[in-house]
Amino acid sequence: MIKLQELTKDYGTTIAVNRLSLNVAAGEIYGFIGPNGAGKTTTIRLMGGILAPTSGNIIIGGLDMARNPVEVKKMIGFVPDRPFLYEKLTGMEFLRFSADLYGVNQEAFLSKAKILLQKFALWNWADELIEAYSHGMKQRLIIASALLHDPRILIIDEPMVGLDPAAVHMVKDILKELAANQTTIFISTHTLSIAEDLCHRIGLIHKGTLLAQGSLDELKHIAKLGEARLEEVFLTIIKENTFI
Repeated sequence: MIKLQELTKDYGTTIAVNRLSLNVAAGEIYGFIGPNGAGKTTTIRLMGGILAPTSGNIIIGGLDMARNPVEVKKMIGFVPDRPFLYEKLTGMEFLRFSADLYGVNQEAFLSKAKILLQKFALWNWADELIEAYSHGMKQRLIIASALLHDPRILIIDEPMVGLDPAAVHMVKDILKELAANQTTIFISTHTLSIAEDLCHRIGLIHKGTLLAQGSLDELKHIAKLGEARLEEVFLTIIKENTFI
């Protein structure tokens, strides 16, 4: 469902993403991890069509992002690292605004919005202004808005930031349910325990270069570690590639 081919973003003074190639299958949750400044958010923005690559291809659902940007974006639910919310709207009004962008009709919207607001524990706040929401509630609302059009692919940058443990558990369960129903999920996170628990495969990027990818067991093998947590695997692979 997602194919990145030799994807590069060169800002002139910095190569943020360097010839990145990877594939993500339907129903797979792919975790994207790396140090600060590694190129994670740039990659996410390239995949969301916010940035144009210097070179390489982004293939989503069999379509080339450069040639079919509108069709590709219709397939994607996109959650950026710093989402913008119109805080003078109510939660329900914001979902209506988001649904209009994707052409969701009124009848389908009302049913879908209620289901999502209940699922994300926001139903009782549906008619309250977003400015009264906590940070965690805003984060849950933006994820809900990305699901209104039933996207085949969900691209999320740091989804758990600001969520309390109960909300983290809730969102993880929702993402697992989506993947079980063949939604493809690409998730960037600094929280390695979440990547470890949630993702089928994980890619480790450093200074724009993909150093390793695979299941946790495969990454342990690459790092030449037996029983180890993802944090130890991460640090070992980064240390072995400090020359990059």
